[in-house]
Amino acid sequence: MAKGNTKSGTLKRALCYIGKYKLLLPVTALFAILTVALTLYIPVLVGDALDLIIGEGLVDLGGVLKILSLAAILIGLTALFQWIMSTINNRITFHVVRDIRNDAFRKLESLPLSYVDSHPSGEVVNRIINDAEQLADGLLLGFTQLLTGVLTIVGTLGIMLYLNWIVALVVFILTPMSLFIAKFIASRTYNMFRMRAESEAAATSYIGEIIGNQKIVKAFCRENEAQEEFDALNDRLGAHSLRAIFFSSLTNPVTRFVNSVVYAAVALFGAIMAVSNPLKEGGIVALISVGELAALLSYANQYTKPFNEISGVVTEFQNALACAARILELIDEEPEIPDAPDAVELSVREGNVSLRDVSFSYTPDRPLIEGLSVDALSGQRVAIVGPTGCGKTTLINLLMRFYDVTGGSILVDGEDIRGVTRRSLRQGYGMVLQETWLSPASIKENIRLGRPEATDEEVISAAKAAHAHSFIKRLKDGYDTLVGEGGEELSAGQRQLICIARVMLSLPPMLILDEATSSIDTRTEIKIQRAFAKMMEGRTTFVVAHRLSTIMDADLILVMRDGNIVEMGRHGELLERGGFYSSLYNSQFAH
Repeated sequence: MAKGNTKSGTLKRALCYIGKYKLLLPVTALFAILTVALTLYIPVLVGDALDLIIGEGLVDLGGVLKILSLAAILIGLTALFQWIMSTINNRITFHVVRDIRNDAFRKLESLPLSYVDSHPSGEVVNRIINDAEQLADGLLLGFTQLLTGVLTIVGTLGIMLYLNWIVALVVFILTPMSLFIAKFIASRTYNMFRMRAESEAAATSYIGEIIGNQKIVKAFCRENEAQEEFDALNDRLGAHSLRAIFFSSLTNPVTRFVNSVVYAAVALFGAIMAVSNPLKEGGIVALISVGELAALLSYANQYTKPFNEISGVVTEFQNALACAARILELIDEEPEIPDAPDAVELSVREGNVSLRDVSFSYTPDRPLIEGLSVDALSGQRVAIVGPTGCGKTTLINLLMRFYDVTGGSILVDGEDIRGVTRRSLRQGYGMVLQETWLSPASIKENIRLGRPEATDEEVISAAKAAHAHSFIKRLKDGYDTLVGEGGEELSAGQRQLICIARVMLSLPPMLILDEATSSIDTRTEIKIQRAFAKMMEGRTTFVVAHRLSTIMDADLILVMRDGNIVEMGRHGELLERGGFYSSLYNSQFAH
């Protein structure tokens, strides 16, 4: 179980993050004490002012004005100290949330692809953004209201004991009822808030999925079905939210009722004592002035108010803990197996790639590749063909070490890739995939992604080699044209040409082309194939292809079926054998 799965574990982890700003905590505590002290002293001044205006012809106007002037100054200082305290609390809270988000994103970058493949992107986004925001709200309430609330309770109780211990005892006996009620409710709302967070993540993930695939939804007229599925997710989110909020909101009216009872009790006992006779022999009731009664009522109100706020903080904190647990679960995920301590930097000299008895499966109970052995020599063009699901893309993932083999080994220039750093291995490959990716930056910056130090002239030269220059120049800002998220303003073919230009610019010693020309028209594809042929000279190249016409001149064709290489050879040789490759080829070119 991850550390963040329990409330106590989550709280300890959150406190560790807060500990980084421990120097600010005494400062905020100091201003909280000053704020509470001044707030508690003001009712004393008001009570003194009332005592100066009681009785006909006994009003001391000068004394009243002096007291009110002092009260006004103290109120201004209270507001200033409270603003400073809130500013410091905001700084601590949002720096803590920033650190947690940074750790979550850093962990996301180090997670294996298996995690990314098995978790909806919307859920991960929800954890890093929404759950962290909920945590911020809970921490801010905790810093601002919990600290001042506790100080107010202690301070007002002490003053009331000094003014009249009987009234203080009444208040002390009645008010803890609200805390017991709040604790009872809060202990039952934690799981409700956790279910709400999970439902919110599911809805967010579904929205992201539909937005990203809106064309597919419309093409297959799935609008109604998508709406129905979202309605179900939204209804579940609404039900969980309503249940959590309903039970958590019970604390406010209940504690307010208790507070009203306390206030009424103070008023009753105080009024009786204010109008009672002087002490009788053996009596225990002492007279209090009207000003003291007013002060006691004010303190009773101040004493009970924090209980109401603290109960709200406790309830909100359950939500914050539930959300913190989810984001800490992400941070606690097992990262990608790190490079070995003695891992070396791979410097590709020739580009010989060997697969020795390689086995791999995404799940232990479903083997995919078993006993695969093949040698790709320096400068060879190796084509990988076969039906969908036979393991072509999986083989590419293993070559790039996006996944590690479960058996056997993969060697580059005689070095086992598990003994070299991933960074140096991947820098040795240039990759063009069927699924393109562009960052929300200029076209020039997207091409320069693989080689940031390249000059503008080199970028343009690579674009010309990829046959992308002509369409780029027709854009409004040419190479400085900004592409939106995913490059949606460009056609699929244009996006792919930019990705090809990116590899043309870096020219690594080994290439992987996974259906690199699938979104390009036939005429442009012929030009690209010529550019590829020039780029492939002297470079070991792996080409994944469905259209067999594009790999007929490959030096070696690997024919895969059910995770195994069933045939191997050149195009002409494989056709002469009349085996599986021949049937694939004839199925594509049969009239």
